[in-house]
Amino acid sequence: MKATSSPNDGAASAKITKRIEDLGDWRGEMLAHVRQLIHDADPEIVEEWKWEKPSSPGTPVFSHDGIVCTGESHKQVVKLTFARGASIKDPKQLFNSSLDGNVRRAIDLREGEKINEAALKQLIRAAIAANSAALAERAARKK
Repeated sequence: MKATSSPNDGAASAKITKRIEDLGDWRGEMLAHVRQLIHDADPEIVEEWKWEKPSSPGTPVFSHDGIVCTGESHKQVVKLTFARGASIKDPKQLFNSSLDGNVRRAIDLREGEKINEAALKQLIRAAIAANSAALAERAARKK
């Protein structure tokens, strides 16, 4: 699987916008809302479009020093999967899916659910801090 758009490429943002429009229901509204919250938490977030293949249209990805989270839409949920979710603190217990994995954790958002916006922004910032720490650790090992 390959990234179809490079970071900072407007094509990725356009594909995410199109996904939101194509959903045309509560899932599109929810994805648009969490997208805005992600950008509010970190104005330097990079939007990417990854894992596009014949059997899948691709996935919105939000990155800063690595993948912060993906924003997938399913029939019953919008799923935010945090790449390093298992290693970040979740004091408001937003993670409610993929809890048995060693690395990732996810938040399933259902129709009509209210998002704890402040807690989600904290999780985004914690995920970025975890990515930055891992990047710095890798750089230190290379020296």
